[in-house]
Amino acid sequence: MPDLLLELFSEEIPARMQAQAADTLKKLVTDALVERGLLYEGAKAFVTPRRLALVVHGLPGKQADRSEEKKGPRVGAPAAALAGFLKSAGLSSIDEARIVSDPKKGDFYVAVVAQKGRPTPEVIAEIIPAIVKTFPWPKSMRWGTGALRWVRPLHSIVCTFGAEGDEPEVVRFEVEGIVASNVTRGHRFMAPAPFTVKRLDDWMAKLEAAKVVADRERRKDIIRADAKDLAFARGLDLVEDEGLLDEVAGLVEWPVVLMGSFETRFLDIPDEVIRATIRANQKCFVLKDPKTGRLANTFILVSNLVASDGGAAIVAGNERVIRARLSDAKFFWDTDRVNGLASRLPKFQSITFHEKLGSQAERIERIRRLAVELAPRVGAPAALVDAAAVVAKADLLTEVVGEFPELQGLMGRYYAAGEGLAPEIAAACEEHYKPQGPGDTVPTAPVSVAVALADKIDTLVGFWAIDEKPTGSKDPYALRRAALGVIRMVLENGIRLKLAEAIAFAAAPDAGLAGTRPAGDWAGDLLAFFADRLKVHLREHGARHDLVDAVFALPGQDDLYLLVQRMSALARFLEAEDGRTLLAGYRRAVNILRIEEKKDGRAFAGPTNAALLQEPAEERLAAAIDDVKARVAKATAAEDFEAAMTALADLRAPVDAFFEAVTVNAADPALRENRLKLLDEIRTATRGIADFDRIEG
Repeated sequence: MPDLLLELFSEEIPARMQAQAADTLKKLVTDALVERGLLYEGAKAFVTPRRLALVVHGLPGKQADRSEEKKGPRVGAPAAALAGFLKSAGLSSIDEARIVSDPKKGDFYVAVVAQKGRPTPEVIAEIIPAIVKTFPWPKSMRWGTGALRWVRPLHSIVCTFGAEGDEPEVVRFEVEGIVASNVTRGHRFMAPAPFTVKRLDDWMAKLEAAKVVADRERRKDIIRADAKDLAFARGLDLVEDEGLLDEVAGLVEWPVVLMGSFETRFLDIPDEVIRATIRANQKCFVLKDPKTGRLANTFILVSNLVASDGGAAIVAGNERVIRARLSDAKFFWDTDRVNGLASRLPKFQSITFHEKLGSQAERIERIRRLAVELAPRVGAPAALVDAAAVVAKADLLTEVVGEFPELQGLMGRYYAAGEGLAPEIAAACEEHYKPQGPGDTVPTAPVSVAVALADKIDTLVGFWAIDEKPTGSKDPYALRRAALGVIRMVLENGIRLKLAEAIAFAAAPDAGLAGTRPAGDWAGDLLAFFADRLKVHLREHGARHDLVDAVFALPGQDDLYLLVQRMSALARFLEAEDGRTLLAGYRRAVNILRIEEKKDGRAFAGPTNAALLQEPAEERLAAAIDDVKARVAKATAAEDFEAAMTALADLRAPVDAFFEAVTVNAADPALRENRLKLLDEIRTATRGIADFDRIEG
């Protein structure tokens, strides 16, 4: 079956837009083909700095013929209505229509209109210009006097259609004066002459001969393999960087990997600063010496051409720029170490954190105050926590972090260690930002955990206090990430922390949140936000969100670690036969209660009257409830949730026996009320574990 080859040749497409553009072109074209009845076997998009291309395999040569019924007027309709129907249906006589009877509407005319399938090239010629003119680039431009907008000036379009072994047809159409053809160009410098192409294999082979590797993934493989080979030849290891590899592959059509070097004196700079400098400014890879574990004074660059001097001039040019950039970085590094972190803190007084939440200095004081309060709960020395919270954000004012914001925290660790501060303080400078995403690690050192928790809780409390919480998909202050960070630190470190108490402390009148809403207005909402984030987190790890609801609904359940332990025990209980049966009995009891309470217009709340217990089954159930309530209370107080579930399981048999032997709605009103109160006692007994009303399934 025939294939479609499309190539849009332009000036350089920004590397960051290439992958998305290729996916978008593929989707737009294939969706448009399918909408027109042209099914295909496969499709693949290609992108280089100067071309966006697509091949669609296995297209039919034409659309299938179709027929559709067109409903007309009733039999006996006026002549004008019949004439309009004949014209719209393409009929010459009403005799060509058939009559259809409808029991409600009577007899009416129906025309069967045949639609002959159009040749596929004709359909393609209609589709592509519309896609090109409306292509959704993140940023686009116009050039010359035309109205077409494209990411960069569009020079030519290749569009061919044909089966293997046949001479493909050039699909003719025009977009703003650019006429589709079978002519393209190769590398800008090494093979700029035009040449003709046919189908995919011919296009790729001729581009390769013209110094263009069309497949993005193959360019990446070439860069990766050649870089590793050069590093291996020098006894070094390539520091792999997938993000940089993606970017560099989008900058070259013919990758040529070269190696450069810089003076060893620059190795006094931290490795991360060297890497950030070389990566950000020259898009080069760094190498590591396996003997020392530190970076080597060499780098890998990727050129877009084969130079006559073997790349010597290109390497020398990159070395000059990197030398200058590293000189700047060394100056920043040396300057930052002249004065200690603490000397920078007064500057925070003039830097606003948020117009409603005060300065950075005020925020740091709030974090310090809360971190010291949390210190004993995470097993951290208060004095070290105090000192760490004070200097943790001081590196934000350093020259290196000003140049490379992604190094915040890490540079604080370097500077703190260089000043001889305690290792726990240095570690907290870096780790208090963690975790910064679902894939990031959480801090485990107690001092780091205390400062990290205080940082995130203060953020959440502050923005809730000024009513700037997330809405829908908008979360400009990353508050969902902050809440998830608190949850992960608590669960993964086994921290016993009552959130309500921490929130109240952070929002107390002396906490420095003057002018904000009182905590009573929003603290409950913030706890609910934590519950939602906890449900998301646990669901991603296979837990049931309804069990989180059931446990969180009980009063005072804001100790996240304990809550998850209770929930896990409940989940195991409900997976067992006793749990499933008891849940069914609980629902039966609650359903009866709800019906009768609605009927009587009042609630039936225990305890029961022992003198009104007549049947042995209800006596046994009442006794079992009293016993289970006491055992559950004792077990939960000791945080022994397995024992609590074992006690709850002992209700199963008495509940089953009660429903088999006892009529709840007895004729005697007093007896009926007492038995309904007994059902309420079942609900009360289970509430020692969770709110069973919220359990699904």
